[in-house]
Amino acid sequence: MPTPPKTSDEAIVSAARRILEAQGSHAFSLTDVAAAVGVRTPSLYKRITDRAELLAALEQRGFEELGECVQRASHEPDALRAMARAYRRFAQTSPHLYARMLAPDATVSGASLGWRQQAVTPVIAVLTAQLGASRALAAARAVTAFLHGWVTMENTGAFRLGGDLEADFESALAAVLAGVHGMG
Repeated sequence: MPTPPKTSDEAIVSAARRILEAQGSHAFSLTDVAAAVGVRTPSLYKRITDRAELLAALEQRGFEELGECVQRASHEPDALRAMARAYRRFAQTSPHLYARMLAPDATVSGASLGWRQQAVTPVIAVLTAQLGASRALAAARAVTAFLHGWVTMENTGAFRLGGDLEADFESALAAVLAGVHGMG
């Protein structure tokens, strides 16, 4: 009779996420993940090919969670503003995962393009309803570029000049949304 597994794919990805959030992706190691799930590092290779595969699994989880957050917010009365706030909350809550998802060396393959597209689908649906299909993609790109820039600067501590970040975010978001609605 085969020996029961000492861990699972879910336990590995969950442990990897905790480690990623605590240490960042540069310090992230399979040895740390193995220790966190109670196995030796070689045992991880029964479930995962290498570090890159585990990072891809984390990226997938991140895009799925971001998509779920944005999807839930898409049902709010002011859906676009609610989705922007949900995006920001996700990035604030999981800063290292967020950074990993959009890192220059993040996984870009057929599968990852699907995760990314799924995360943005609710935004495009709302913008299509508001602006029409011909302008929705360009508008989604503008909103996403603003949000990514904002949360990246916020998460890396680049906003150090004082002021009220919450109020500034809301003002900037209002300006971006007004601009998006004026796209022609």
